[in-house]
Amino acid sequence: MKKSKFQVNEKGYYGEFGGAWIPEMMYTNIDELKRRYLEIIEADDFKAEFNQLMKDYVGRPSPLYFAKRLSEHYGSKIFLKREDLNHTGSHKLNNTVGQILLAQKLGKTRIIAETGAGQHGVATATVCALKGLKCVVYMGALDVKRQAPNVKKMKMLGAEVVPVHSGNKTLKDATNEAMRDWISNPVDTHYIIGSVVGPHPYPDMVARFQSIISAEIKSQLLEQTGSEFPTRVLACVGGGSNAAGAFSHFLDDEQVELIGVEAAGKGVDTPETAATLTVGSPGILHAAKTILMQNEDGQITEPYSISAGLDYPGIGPLHAHLHKTGRAKYLATTDEEVLKAALLLTQLEGIIPALESAHALAALAKIKMKPDDVNVINLSGSGNKDMETYLEYFGYLELSTE
Repeated sequence: MKKSKFQVNEKGYYGEFGGAWIPEMMYTNIDELKRRYLEIIEADDFKAEFNQLMKDYVGRPSPLYFAKRLSEHYGSKIFLKREDLNHTGSHKLNNTVGQILLAQKLGKTRIIAETGAGQHGVATATVCALKGLKCVVYMGALDVKRQAPNVKKMKMLGAEVVPVHSGNKTLKDATNEAMRDWISNPVDTHYIIGSVVGPHPYPDMVARFQSIISAEIKSQLLEQTGSEFPTRVLACVGGGSNAAGAFSHFLDDEQVELIGVEAAGKGVDTPETAATLTVGSPGILHAAKTILMQNEDGQITEPYSISAGLDYPGIGPLHAHLHKTGRAKYLATTDEEVLKAALLLTQLEGIIPALESAHALAALAKIKMKPDDVNVINLSGSGNKDMETYLEYFGYLELSTE
C-alpha cells in the first residue's frame, strides 16, 4: 500500500484520532503487536502466503460488476465490487487471513474475536479451522438470535460462541467481553479485531489487509473503463473496515469522491440510530480516541440498526479523521430506505445484498449523479444471513405467484 498523507503516524494517530488508550493490564498484548506487526506483514514469506490464500482460498480478485439495470434506474454508471462472492460471503476474510498468519508468526495458539452480524465470526472460525487453532467468538445475545445461520456456521467450524448478555446485547458488548478475555490471556491468545477500531495498531493493520479491495478496483476499472479512477466510491460504515479497504488506494486522489454510509436506524432525530458521525462527539471507546455516541456525562448511548453489523456506537479513527478533514463525506440511511434498496437490487440484478451493504445502495437516492459518472459500491456481504429479516418485511412476496 502506497504511503498516504492519511495514513496513521508513528504514534498511532490519524490527525487527532486513534492512539492506544489502554489499561496497564493490556500493555503487554499491544506492545508486542506494535513492535512486530509491520516487520511480519511486510516480509516476503508472509506476503507470498497471504497472496496465495487470497487467490486460491478466498477467491480473489472479487468481480467488479457493471450493474446495467441498476444503472439505468438511477441514470448513472454503477459498478458493484462483489465482496459478497468471497469465501464466507463477505470482505471479512481478507482481514482474518492476514491476522491468523500474523498470530502464527507470534506463536499464538488461541484466537478470540467479537462479531455483530456474524460475518467476522464466521471468517475467524474459518481461518482457525484452516490453521487448526482454538477459536472463541463473543457475540451479543440479541445478535445470536437475529443472526442464527452464522452462529450455526461458527459452531460447525469448531468455534465456541459465547453469548454476551450485558448492555444492549450487541457488538459493543461483545467487544467489551473479548477485550476482557485478552487481558486475562496475554501469552497464548491473539485477538482478531474485525474492524478498523480499537487501539493502535489494529486500525492500521486491518486497513492494510482490506486495502486489497481498492487495489483491485483500480486495476479492474482501468480494464473496463480505461481509467483507474471512479467518480465516487460508496461503502457502508459501522466500525468501517470495508469502507477503509474500498477507500484506501484513493485517499490521496482528491478527484475521487469518497462516501461512507452509516445506519440512521429509525432516524437520526430519534434515539434509535447508529449514525455516529451525525450525532456523536469525540471520546474514547475500546482503547482509541474517536467520535462516538455518548450523553452529556460521557456515557455511551446504545446504538440501533436493523443491521447487526452497523449498530456500533463509535467509528474507526481513520473515518473520524476523514470526516473532520472533509476528505470523505458521510451520509446516513434509515431502515426503511435500506430495505427498499435491498429489494431494488434483488429484483433488478438478481443479487441479494447484506443489510449492511444495502445502506450504501440506499445512499444512491441521496446523491446527485451524472450519466457519465462512474460510481463504485463496495457490496461488502451477502444477504443470505439476513433472509429471516427480509422475509419478515417482504413476506407478502411469497404469496404472489404471478
